Amino acid sequence: MHPSMSPAQAWQALREGNVRFVTGTRAHPHQDADRRVELTRGQNPFAIVFGCSDSRVAAEIVFDRGLGDLFVVRTAGHVVDSGVLGSLEFGVTMLGSPLVVVLGHDHCGAVTATLAAHRQGTVPGGYVRDIIERIGPSLITARHDPDDPRDELDQIITEHVRHTGEFILERSTAIAGRVRSGECAIAGVTYSLDEGRARLVSSLGAVG
Repeated sequence: MHPSMSPAQAWQALREGNVRFVTGTRAHPHQDADRRVELTRGQNPFAIVFGCSDSRVAAEIVFDRGLGDLFVVRTAGHVVDSGVLGSLEFGVTMLGSPLVVVLGHDHCGAVTATLAAHRQGTVPGGYVRDIIERIGPSLITARHDPDDPRDELDQIITEHVRHTGEFILERSTAIAGRVRSGECAIAGVTYSLDEGRARLVSSLGAVG
């Protein structure tokens, strides 16, 4: 386990940083020359953030963190492949991070493209097709609730965040073992572009 934090403590630290970001009271921790020099001896990030590559959702900024705090992995639509799983396992098993955050966001272009491909029956070519195909299962399992105030796209995005966390747990025995032991947890989080607020929508393991 991370030497100083439990999964719940790691999530609390991220929540507090996000509140600072939302309210405009950012502390900009761990961004000075002393921290830079300190990290030449090694790193102990307290959380892994696996998020979308979208330029509007930079983890260190929206959670008000600095150098050495977060181990960040990003792909369009936070789709998972072997490189992603290897990176997440590295953060959990080699660096001892107690929390994996799957970070999705509203107005996600990759999810929007997947929904459009499903409706129109056409899929983009090249490697974009691979992204669409990997998001597809979340589209299938999502069920539009007419009583939910969110639109269909946002409901699918939330489902994709949940599905991604479950997929990581299913595919990585190393991470699953640490979740079972309480050493690690997976938090599913959605981010609002206009508010800047990060909300917990799912959890695998104790985060609160």
